[in-house]
Amino acid sequence: MLPGVLRSIRRPGLSISLCALAILVPSGALAGAATAPRRSAHPPPARERRGAPLAGPTCTPQTLDGSAQLDGAVTVSPMPGAADASPQTQISFLGVPPSALSNVTVLGSRSGLHSGTLESYSQGDGGSFLPQEPFTPGETVTVNAELTLGGTTQPLSFEFTVAQEDPLTNTPAKLHQLGRDTSQSFVSAPALRPPIVTVHADSASDAPGDEFLAPYGVPAQAGPMILDPNGKLIWFRPLPAPTVATNLSVQEFDGAPVLTWWQGRITVHGFGLGVDMIAGTDYRTIAEVRAGNGYQADLHEFQITPAGTALLTSYHAVLCDLAPLGGHPVSGVIDALLQEIDIKTGLVMFEWTSLDHVALADSYVSPANSTPQAPFDFFHLNSINLDPDGTLLISSRNTWAVDDIDAQTGQVLWTIGGKQSSFTEGPGAATAFQHDARPAGPGAYSVFDDGAAPQIHAQSRGVVLAVDPQTQTVTVQSQFLHPGVPLLAESQGNMQLLPNGDWLIGWGQVPELSEFSASGHLLFDAGLPAGYESYRAFRFPWSATPPGPPALALRSAAGGRVSAYMSWNGATQVASWELLAGPSARRLTRAALVARAGFETSVSLALRPGERFVQARALDAGGAALGSSAAVAVPATARPSS
Repeated sequence: MLPGVLRSIRRPGLSISLCALAILVPSGALAGAATAPRRSAHPPPARERRGAPLAGPTCTPQTLDGSAQLDGAVTVSPMPGAADASPQTQISFLGVPPSALSNVTVLGSRSGLHSGTLESYSQGDGGSFLPQEPFTPGETVTVNAELTLGGTTQPLSFEFTVAQEDPLTNTPAKLHQLGRDTSQSFVSAPALRPPIVTVHADSASDAPGDEFLAPYGVPAQAGPMILDPNGKLIWFRPLPAPTVATNLSVQEFDGAPVLTWWQGRITVHGFGLGVDMIAGTDYRTIAEVRAGNGYQADLHEFQITPAGTALLTSYHAVLCDLAPLGGHPVSGVIDALLQEIDIKTGLVMFEWTSLDHVALADSYVSPANSTPQAPFDFFHLNSINLDPDGTLLISSRNTWAVDDIDAQTGQVLWTIGGKQSSFTEGPGAATAFQHDARPAGPGAYSVFDDGAAPQIHAQSRGVVLAVDPQTQTVTVQSQFLHPGVPLLAESQGNMQLLPNGDWLIGWGQVPELSEFSASGHLLFDAGLPAGYESYRAFRFPWSATPPGPPALALRSAAGGRVSAYMSWNGATQVASWELLAGPSARRLTRAALVARAGFETSVSLALRPGERFVQARALDAGGAALGSSAAVAVPATARPSS
């Protein structure tokens, strides 16, 4: 929070509320509401005017960036007056006990009265009305209800317009073609083909933790991947094509550390269609978190809140008249959405949309050539952060802006950068097509500044911006540039402040990750083969034990010996491998002990006569057994004679 500029706005004990204005109406206004809906604030979409060409619908509200707070108690979504609601939308009431809501009536101007149920959020701070049937595109929906607080009952009413959805063909994105020999292979885990990781510089960083990536490329396997501090593989989960993963991270859920990532398809329009995953320290799936209101979760953000809810991004293509901006009268716009999802119930607790709060004219992308099949991506939301003061910090690539959002009203409190900046930008403080805005100390914010595409800056950088609320200025506190050959990422990228003050930068479309000291000295640098991408890169402490046993493979070797290959995909505590051999799977004794040497460890064994089976046992640093492989029969060509 910026001293002297903002005030604390989050209500203790309640989830974030980023919804829409619920309008109080005079007592008695509910009477006859089911038969006399209000007239829509917008004309019907796709109409033919006499003497005028066909025009698309209006996709923006008459009042931009309106307040969502009702009497200091409840917020609703879709936003009253919105013109971009989904035909499959829930109607969300957040901030009061569900028992405080009654007599909810939902009427579509074309579809009529909607029956449904009011389902409670697991936190007890609201509920969603779930219509049994979808709404009709282009219609106005009127919502009436009664709110009882402190023994006093008040009516409330609001309305919104359902969007005309863009019949968008979500063609998969064309990924880079890879060269040969870009992936690793393992005898004991032949199904895994993760990319080769090359360490370019290693100055023995003392920052704790392993490295978290989610590489993808064609024709390589894609999936979440964990590396040890030396860049060696710990865990890889391959996904079936064309599914890819992004944003592998460690978060906390129900008081325990969990792995989280997004997986799905990336479209040619630059957003994802998929689901957010939560897995435990045994890599088993705990939950799949899906976007609501008929949408799919997007690749850009997934953050678990202390309240046990999820903040995620989604994208919605709608038809829109862009003639006032110099575009086509019948065109498409990509609406960027922020949703809070109740993980335990899957309900949408609120929804914030870019079209409700940011002007189309604020974009640095031109709408001139936009069509329904090439919609105007005016905003492109790519990060969300629940800040310590309860506000939400978001980054939008195509407005070049970082916005701080009031978590109760949904209104933009202040903006760094772009056409509506609240602050004067000092030398070098302007970002372009940036990603991943995060708090970085009092009055400071970190941003990965892509600077492209099209190219605006000479190279991409990590930058920390300092905001002075007294002078209303923003200046560069520090910046981090890749030494040697400048890197220019046309998309993606992130910047993570580590506990010891170092910075880890994932270079996004450029397949590199780098760690810098606070003073800018390069401590660690590694890369994937050309053609791979990893949306973000992180470093976190991680301790895990896979659910299955270790893997063991045996191969005949020269001189009548046998080569044993051991691995355990995802195990973090293995320090050494014990090899056992014997005449049967149940009669085994120690044959060798070898230190772990990366993801796969190999050892050459000279078996004794009669030893027909070998087993591998994973040991921790204290020599305790962590897990054992199945006993594997020795190849006939390697068996010693009796």
